[in-house]
Amino acid sequence: MSWIAFFITFFVWFNHAPLLGSIAASLGLSPAEVKTLLILNVALTIPARIIIGMLTDKFGPRITYAALLFIASIPCFMFALSTDFATAALSRFLLGFIGAGFVVGIRMVSEWFPANELGTAEGIYGGWGNFGSAAGAMLLPTIALLFGGEDGWRYAVGITGAMSLFFSFVWYKNVSDTPKGSTYFKPKKIGGMEVTSKGDFVFMLVMKIPMYAALSLLTWKLSPAGVSILSDMAATGIYVSLALILVYDCYSAYDVNRDMFKKPVPEVERYQFKQVAVLNILYFATFGSELAVVSMLPLFFSEVFELDMVYAGLLASAYAFMNLMSRPAGGFISDKFGRKKTLLILTAGLAVGYTVMALIDSTWPLYLAVAAAMACSFFVQSGEGAVFAVVPLIKRRLTGQIAGMTGAYGNVGAVFYLTVLSMVDYSTFFLVIAATAALGFVTLFLLREPEGHMAEVNEDGTVELIKVN
Repeated sequence: MSWIAFFITFFVWFNHAPLLGSIAASLGLSPAEVKTLLILNVALTIPARIIIGMLTDKFGPRITYAALLFIASIPCFMFALSTDFATAALSRFLLGFIGAGFVVGIRMVSEWFPANELGTAEGIYGGWGNFGSAAGAMLLPTIALLFGGEDGWRYAVGITGAMSLFFSFVWYKNVSDTPKGSTYFKPKKIGGMEVTSKGDFVFMLVMKIPMYAALSLLTWKLSPAGVSILSDMAATGIYVSLALILVYDCYSAYDVNRDMFKKPVPEVERYQFKQVAVLNILYFATFGSELAVVSMLPLFFSEVFELDMVYAGLLASAYAFMNLMSRPAGGFISDKFGRKKTLLILTAGLAVGYTVMALIDSTWPLYLAVAAAMACSFFVQSGEGAVFAVVPLIKRRLTGQIAGMTGAYGNVGAVFYLTVLSMVDYSTFFLVIAATAALGFVTLFLLREPEGHMAEVNEDGTVELIKVN
């Protein structure tokens, strides 16, 4: 049930990617407006994953996922009915919220599987869920052709919204948050992530800045300095609003952790925030690059090899198709051979893979270019699986929030990479991703292998130890 829900979120979230040619022709969009839609599609997911992570920890996966699927169908229908760029842009921006669904399933799966199987279970959840974007690339152009005419893409997009709406009811009726008799640990307060030392509190505040910087970067891209969708006054208003929200966010974090400043957290209940920070950086490079590449790869193949968009979309789907094997493989390898060692190997492969993709041009045989993309995607998606093999083992009651922050960094990466893409050629774009992967490799030496037990406090005040290896 969890991977089906996640599959639908990605099927909806990227329903535009294989149809961009038809959408641009139907709405009369310029190349700059098409690239703007790609950026808008991933922007809102940054705060959404933080919010959904908090709601999941507080209210449980059953209610949170059902509500998300139901509400997200509305902007999906809105996009299908759009007749101009403004409506399409607003609906794509709002649809970014559905990308937060991933966080809900991470907490759900962590409740149902033991630590020594968690990497594989989370990998299957993530791999089959991420396959939704590949399924969209393979199926939606054909569905659009079946309906025919200029409006075929509208029917294809509308069908994905209907799937989301329908499954919201199926999910709510058929799942429970934990196995019978298990405790669902909740955070002591909602409104910010709990940390367990003063140094970690400062570290957490620093790690919030890139998320707001990504939203500011998006605003700049939409201002007169970029594609001139926003006026200078509107852009300034957004910058000021983001600054005020950051201040409020920091205060909320202090409010949640106020008691920690008065008395030290018992050693048995502590965790190290640097674990979260390292995973954030790795997910920036892995999932951030996947989101960006999935969005642009059909256009890349179409332009470099002069293919029609349907054929280019099918070839590009091979990149996301690898999720079926790669993400579970990353989780499985992590379970068997250790979390840190697995991440070191996969991150090195990621850097090499994108360096190879930077070399692709029209002189390459098409089959070799597709093979290079698939090989690169193995390291990208296995790395994602290995990252989320670690996330649930840091602090159980905060799993939703940790997954939310780590997942948000994936979208920060996507906004960053897609902004880079709007300013450079394809080769430079891939080299920038390779460079950030190399940075992730270096930070991995700060990661501590999860071992022993994590401590959680029951509602009656007793401490329960949960095995993490």
